[in-house]
Amino acid sequence: MAAGETQLYAKVFNKLKGRSTPSLLDPLLGMGIPAHTALKALAATGRKTAEEASNWLHCHCNDPSLDDPIPQEYALFLCPTGPLLDKLQEFWRESRRQCAKNRAHEVFPHITLCDFFTCEDQKVEYLYEALKRAGDRTLHAFPSAVPLVLHSSISYLGFFVNDSPADIIREFAVMFATEASILADCTVKPCTKQLHLTLAHKFYPHHQRTLEQLARAINPGHSCQWTAALYSRDMRFVHYQTLRVLFQYKPQNVDELTLSPGDYIFVDPTQQEEASEGWVIGISQQTGCRGFLPENYTERASECDTWVRHRTYTFSVAPDLSSRKDGEASSRRNGETNPPSSSRSLSSLQSLQATIVRRSILVVRHGERVDQIFGKSWLKQCTTPDGRYYRPDLNFPRSLPKRSHGIKDFENDPPLSSCGIFQCRMAGEALLDSGIRIASVFSSPALRCVQTAKHILGEFKLEKKVKIRVEPGIFEWTKWGAGKTTPTLMTLEEMKEADFNVSLDYRPAFPLTSLLPAESYDDYVHRCAVSMEQIVSTCPQDVGVILVVGHGSALDTCTRPLLGLPPRDCADFAQLVRKIPSLGMCFCEENKEEGKWELVNPPVKTLTHGSNSAFNWRNWIQGN
Repeated sequence: MAAGETQLYAKVFNKLKGRSTPSLLDPLLGMGIPAHTALKALAATGRKTAEEASNWLHCHCNDPSLDDPIPQEYALFLCPTGPLLDKLQEFWRESRRQCAKNRAHEVFPHITLCDFFTCEDQKVEYLYEALKRAGDRTLHAFPSAVPLVLHSSISYLGFFVNDSPADIIREFAVMFATEASILADCTVKPCTKQLHLTLAHKFYPHHQRTLEQLARAINPGHSCQWTAALYSRDMRFVHYQTLRVLFQYKPQNVDELTLSPGDYIFVDPTQQEEASEGWVIGISQQTGCRGFLPENYTERASECDTWVRHRTYTFSVAPDLSSRKDGEASSRRNGETNPPSSSRSLSSLQSLQATIVRRSILVVRHGERVDQIFGKSWLKQCTTPDGRYYRPDLNFPRSLPKRSHGIKDFENDPPLSSCGIFQCRMAGEALLDSGIRIASVFSSPALRCVQTAKHILGEFKLEKKVKIRVEPGIFEWTKWGAGKTTPTLMTLEEMKEADFNVSLDYRPAFPLTSLLPAESYDDYVHRCAVSMEQIVSTCPQDVGVILVVGHGSALDTCTRPLLGLPPRDCADFAQLVRKIPSLGMCFCEENKEEGKWELVNPPVKTLTHGSNSAFNWRNWIQGN
């Protein structure tokens, strides 16, 4: 650090003598930690304890950005507590279950008081003083009840705050901004427009009515203590995706990232060119280190899950004014919410849940295919000089079905691996346990898809009873195929001979001969849309699940037409599809009352597992 910066920090220390800062700084400085690093650790952990800051520094010992002078970003929110918060969180859960995730789910229930702003690490404590001063000046005038009025539009649903209570809250935000500017030398932009508590934002238009019904179940008159909460976030990762680590992972290569359950990973979607299928490049929040990681060891997290809460000021309705001030530090991440009140009636939750049995469509990606593990040259690895198949690894299937032109037909139409077969059976078993009833099955003509359908049906003991209807219209985008010709796929007669219970009577929307190489994106999505229209019309009276087994792309192109959505942008589509794992699922339910289809949670969880590299005992013995 430059001499000028060291002098600056020394001045800050002298200025803060006698305040609470030395009680946190002194232990860190006594450990020999540089001043700027200690202040950074305190800011990153919400200035709770010196021990927590020390632990943060220990975890970030290999963080390449540890000495970078990058401040945190801060924002002030007015947050509900008590019974009203319980009802809002209930709405959060039900809206996500019934209508899928929207932008509002990224953040906890709140009213924004000021936009995010930066504050130097050595001046963060002055923000706490600014919050206390603004709160003390507003306390006597703060409304005992904040009136909330429901407002709805085609892309927004939420409560508006009107009249004089809104003016008082805006005045509080302006006071905080003014004090922060004077004390901490920060440029803070308070919210001076319409105050609102967002319930849903940027949702699918066909979900608007359902969301409105759920919102009307919230009584805005529920008792509530409002708390002004100061949060911070790492400004470097504002536009990154946030992943939550589910499973421990130990790196097998030097460029891989160590994963610990509970850690968060920041991923830049625009910087993934070097990552292979199923992997991403990310930065650990816990350590600050960067590396490759298996994406199926994580799940998508909310934007605010990595935010840190610093200080709060509670506008209590209790007569004891001393109980209204909360000066205690808190660095809890959002998401560690209080458990729901035990007095909440079961009937209120049940009233939010749909009870009508609906026709539904489950779109499933096929299991792990053999070339996904052994590469494009997989066929050479398992072929003898005289053209016969043999099993060089246990993850190769035991045998291959007969093809009219011999084993070479499998080159661009690979089968499932042994693990892929196991995946399908596990998924089938889980679907059976979920209690769903499979009414009919449609599959892409790719061998791996037909195999997936067969093994799922096998767990239901339906492989001989339910025929698989092969629909070439849901075959993957031919532009992604190798060569200038479409892959040689098995005929229905070959499938029948290989013991696949396929229907010979079904007339597909697109015959095999209609698949053209290197088709345009518009032609591909149109083909899928027409095929799904035929699949739905073929099963008009089926009450139960229509199983559609296709490729990763099918989870997008076969569901958006049902939901009445336009095709996704081609670039976004390609980025999305590469992240869909084996046996990934999308589940659509028909709402006959409203004449539409809705995207809901699949009946089973995803299947996650790690990699297992090849092992040569001879090399291992010689190497040791």
